[in-house]
Amino acid sequence: MQWTKKGERPPKKFKVQKSASKLMAKIFWDSECVLLIDYLPKGTTMNGQYYANLLAQAREAVVQKRRGKLSRGVLFLQDNASVYTARVSRQALKDTGFSEIDHPPYSPDLAPSDYFLFSNLKKGLRGRRFVDDNQMKMAVESHFD
Repeated sequence: MQWTKKGERPPKKFKVQKSASKLMAKIFWDSECVLLIDYLPKGTTMNGQYYANLLAQAREAVVQKRRGKLSRGVLFLQDNASVYTARVSRQALKDTGFSEIDHPPYSPDLAPSDYFLFSNLKKGLRGRRFVDDNQMKMAVESHFD
């Protein structure tokens, strides 16, 4: 409800076009390119076991895209979200052979994903409308290609 003067018509309301539903993506990347993008299936919750499986996939992506990198060592950066600190996730990280480095206190200029990866993705997708999740996935993947 909005206040109007007597005899004045309320402003016209425009219909808002419904956007595609939210899509959660986990992106593993290094200084050269994106190694793995995983989209969480609808109705699935990100938990320790799901993340542990993702770490195994990330290791395979490193093997495929960065030959010899595992033998030289992989430094792995993640924050301290409960999914990452779960016992099964910690064990999976050890199994990959990655060396975890401490996450710095939050600061926009210190969070590489916020500062670099996602800000560029947002710029690339700004103003676009997607009919469904598949169209959005294609746009994200073509952005990173």
